[in-house]
Amino acid sequence: MGDILARETPIDEMIECALEELLSGSNEQRRSLVRRMCLRWPSEPALSIIFSLTSAASIIEDNLSQNDEDEKESVAAMTYRLAAVLAADVYAIDCMRRELPLARDLLHFWRRVDKFFVGI
Repeated sequence: MGDILARETPIDEMIECALEELLSGSNEQRRSLVRRMCLRWPSEPALSIIFSLTSAASIIEDNLSQNDEDEKESVAAMTYRLAAVLAADVYAIDCMRRELPLARDLLHFWRRVDKFFVGI
């Protein structure tokens, strides 16, 4: 168990990246976030990207002021939806290969099977 906890991952950097993009005000940046994260961290487990998106959405929900309530709900909801679609892709790859995919596996999967994240 100690080895699992000791493993260093760029998860904090991934969450920070997601927050910056999600709070940028640019819908184009928000929509392409997942693909760009996979390109930036191709050797990381795909589940790390799901975790970072979910964490970023939670942080947004908890920290944006009441004045930004509409944007907060909109951005958080979109981020949770992206994480859910991404989780479905991870599950599909897992079913085909019987191993959890890395981010680079998602890029390959999207080019061949599911164009959702490639087209945005």
